[in-house]
Amino acid sequence: MTERLHRDNVAVVIPALNEALRIRDVVVAALAECDRVIVVDDGSDDGTAGLIADLPCTVVRHSRRMGKGASLRDGFAEALRHGARAVLTMDGDGQHAAADIPRLIASANRHPGAIIIGARLRKRDCQPWYRRLGNDFGDWGIAWACGYRLIDSQSGQRLYPAAVCALPDVPGEGFVFEAQMLISAARELGAHAVSLPVETRYATADIPLRKSHFRLWRDLYRITSHVVVQVVTHGRLVERYRARRAHPPLIDDSDAPLQPATLQPGHPPGTG
Repeated sequence: MTERLHRDNVAVVIPALNEALRIRDVVVAALAECDRVIVVDDGSDDGTAGLIADLPCTVVRHSRRMGKGASLRDGFAEALRHGARAVLTMDGDGQHAAADIPRLIASANRHPGAIIIGARLRKRDCQPWYRRLGNDFGDWGIAWACGYRLIDSQSGQRLYPAAVCALPDVPGEGFVFEAQMLISAARELGAHAVSLPVETRYATADIPLRKSHFRLWRDLYRITSHVVVQVVTHGRLVERYRARRAHPPLIDDSDAPLQPATLQPGHPPGTG
């Protein structure tokens, strides 16, 4: 039987680049929900690491900026070294609510082996239209490469099973890496993604957040061009497009459950 996940065997990995504004609050909140928190400081020059030096978390430091992909790889390796059965990622800018960590873990237990995406579906009207358009377009392309439809493929709040984190030589840097993780997991492990609705969080007068490192048109172009190469080189374009259409997105909303047939984790993602 698959070992159930809980706060003792799940590690939270937080990639951080110049997160002095919110990093302490983010780490304190994560520690309240999970016993092991790993911060990967990607060459910050604003004192990010010093602000959490007294907290019971692990800090992995890059001497220079290496990008989000490298930060996640190093965070995964550190988590697996400590025996984590799953890794939950969240950004260091305060966009993701640590209060959703137990919900992500519970969803992972309902869908063993799946990647759980914290999909920004609640209060989605707060999301700028151009970000929503970019997300939808990214979902369309990544779904073709994965062989199943999914929602909010650009969300950085996810829970990855240990087997997915241990995949070797996953290509892609920066934000492209997160897209490739979904593709590699589908192709190599037959793992699909389940979207768990979370609230969209953006800067307000009460909760200031730093400007996002994600640049919509630049990063969306990088993700799209990478995914196009993945789709074309993998071949069987028509077959995979049909597989994508045949497998609707899986949404696990405990407050408004879908029909059981939609939530069954046994649907193969059409890995091919």
